[in-house]
Amino acid sequence: MKKYIRPILVLTVGMMMSVGVYTVIVFGLGKITPDKGLGEQMSVNGKRQYANVGQQFTLPQYFHGRPSAVHYDAAGSGGSNKGPNNPEYLAEVQKRIDTLMMENPGMTEVEIPVDLITASGSGLDPDISVEAAEFQIDRVAKARNISPEKVKELIQQTAADENLIFFAPQKVNVLKLNAALDNLK
Repeated sequence: MKKYIRPILVLTVGMMMSVGVYTVIVFGLGKITPDKGLGEQMSVNGKRQYANVGQQFTLPQYFHGRPSAVHYDAAGSGGSNKGPNNPEYLAEVQKRIDTLMMENPGMTEVEIPVDLITASGSGLDPDISVEAAEFQIDRVAKARNISPEKVKELIQQTAADENLIFFAPQKVNVLKLNAALDNLK
């Protein structure tokens, strides 16, 4: 029995040290980022919001983000865990398609970008594809009584290429885009 105790103690202490060092390194790296590891905050209509957490927008004058299986609750992120053949999931996706078709008349089902009908794994994705933003241009422009060209220009201005992967698609932060819309004069 004694011959097993020493290796167990060495392994336990070694794992505690390696996990502890990893934790300190990740914490330290977070502190040297521009937002000090606290998340990107911005003021929207006098209220502090996190730009890196998805927000729910339902009014027609705002761009809508990805659906959320957790109702945008950052305290309990997660997906629905329903498979692509689950009848409940398929009904939910069809309901989202029907809602988008009603909100965006003149568009076809084939034109709907997938990120507007499927939730992300965390349910808190703050970004949508440029295609998903462009799908909503006519509705937002009509609700705000501005030209679709001006809205498209704003999308291009707020589109970010934040991925470290070459040739990754551009994305648009929905909160930043809606705040930019509110700031239009």
